[in-house]
Parts: sequence; C-alpha cells; structure tokens
Amino acid sequence: AARRDFYWLRSFIAGGVAGCCAKTTTAPLDRVKILLQAHNHHYKHLGVFSTLCAVPKKEGYLGLYKGNGAMMIRIFPYGAIQFMAFDQYKKVVIKKQLGISGHVHRLMAGSMAGITAVICTYPLDMVRVRLAFQVKGEHKYMGIIHAFKMIYTKEGGFTGFYRGLMPTVVGMAPYAGFSFFTFGTLKSIGLAQAPNLLGRPSLDNPDVLVLKTHVNLLCGGIAGAIAQTISYPLDVTRRRMQLGAVLPDSEKCLTMVQTLKYVYQQHGIRRGLYRGLSLNYIRCIPSQAVAFTTYELMKQFLHLN
Repeated sequence: AARRDFYWLRSFIAGGVAGCCAKTTTAPLDRVKILLQAHNHHYKHLGVFSTLCAVPKKEGYLGLYKGNGAMMIRIFPYGAIQFMAFDQYKKVVIKKQLGISGHVHRLMAGSMAGITAVICTYPLDMVRVRLAFQVKGEHKYMGIIHAFKMIYTKEGGFTGFYRGLMPTVVGMAPYAGFSFFTFGTLKSIGLAQAPNLLGRPSLDNPDVLVLKTHVNLLCGGIAGAIAQTISYPLDVTRRRMQLGAVLPDSEKCLTMVQTLKYVYQQHGIRRGLYRGLSLNYIRCIPSQAVAFTTYELMKQFLHLN
C-alpha cells in the first residue's frame, strides 16, 4: 500500500524533473523564438542563426537564458500535472469504455492532460514571455515578482494573466494529443514488429518491454515534430497576445482571429505565421527526446512501471 500511496508523488517528480532537464537544454532557442515570433525591433531583420549569435553580443551569454527562471518554476508543475493527469484521464476514458481503440484513448487523455497543465500554469508562461522579450537596457520588468505585480495592476487584475489562452488551448489539443498519440503508436508498433531490435526488458520489471533509449529518442522526436507543425501558427498568435501591451500594435490583436489575420496581412505565412518554425524543429527534437527519456529513466529509478 505504501508504494501505491506515493505513486502520484513519484510520477509528479518524474514528470517535473523530465521537464526541467528538457527546457534548460533548449532555453536559448526558446528565447530566440519569442524574439522572432513577435518581431522584436532589435532583432527583426535577422534570421535564426544570426539572432542566436547577436543575443550574446548584445546582452551577454546569460541573455540567452532570459525568462528561464519563470520557465523552471512553471515547468515542474506543468510536466508533472501533464503526466499525472494523463494517467488519470486515461483511466477515466477507459472506464467509460466508449467503444474506441486504445490509440483514441491516448489521444483524448493526452489532449485533456495538456490543457489541464496549461491552464494551471498559464500565468507563469505569461510572465516568462514578457521577461524573455525584454532587451538589455530597456527593462520594464525587474524580475518574476515585479512582472506579476505590474501585469496584475496595469492589465486588469487576474484576467490579465490569461491573454492568449484561447489559441493555446486550441493549439494544445493537436499538440499534446498528437505527441502522446504518435509516441504511443510508434512505441506499440515498434515493440510488436521488432521486439528484439527495438526493445529491451524494463530494469525494474522484466516482463515489461520498453524501447531502447535511442529508439525512445527517435519516437519522441518524430512525435514532437509532427505536432509542432500543425499547431505552430497558434503558437505565434499566443505569443503576440501574451505580449499584448508590450507590442506597438496590441489593439489590433485582441482576439485569436484578429491576431491570426493581422499577422497574416502584415507578414504573410512564412515570415509571419511560421516565423521561427525551423527553431522549433531544432529545439523540439532534443527537448521532447530528453523529456521522454528522462521520464522513462526516472520511472525505472522510482519504480513506477
């Protein structure tokens, strides 16, 4: 019974640690992506790699990690809530026996878990984006707590923290759903077709086959890449809405549809709705891969299988 009691706590820790490792690996790419997505005027004429080089020159190497503190505080509960909620929702969905295949269960549970995690940790995401968008010498926010206070007092109290939630939730469904769905599907097909080549017995339960580490990395990466492409324009929309007051054209971007139209009219598809997408691929592969692999390792380490 003792092992079962702390199961949720252990899976909480496993999810959180996985998220932290993944995000720290890719923090510099995240910051550059935010600068590009919302066309920061210091860097807007630059491409991905030139921005990556320009940020340390202009703001020092720590400049690449702006907003990472808020990210760390957010990602622990985020990763944890997502993985825990996924397990819980999966049980509920399977209990209801909706006459659908296991893959659809995964898709539904994955989406619901993602949305739950986003809603719980959204204000921290908001703060992080505001901090990451600032350029040295023009600081409006001094740190996490200061940013919280300013947004609360200047932008309509608590609702100020939830600008851009709509495109986030709409984009989240394909994102969370697809990454779990693709990962789970690739895993089950892989283990069924080539158990000896791709699988190995789990360290803490020899009857359970798990994917070899490099296969895990690959599946996690492919899953992430497909999901990202589908929902990327919504990611751009969310960033613009979150930056709201900070951007010169914020009154044209009050709703999701307005923002999508505005970005499309101003910048088009490639330079607007998909600006920074290449970064997402570069970032998404190590990030998803590190997250899933750390999670699988932590699961064995904490005896969760």
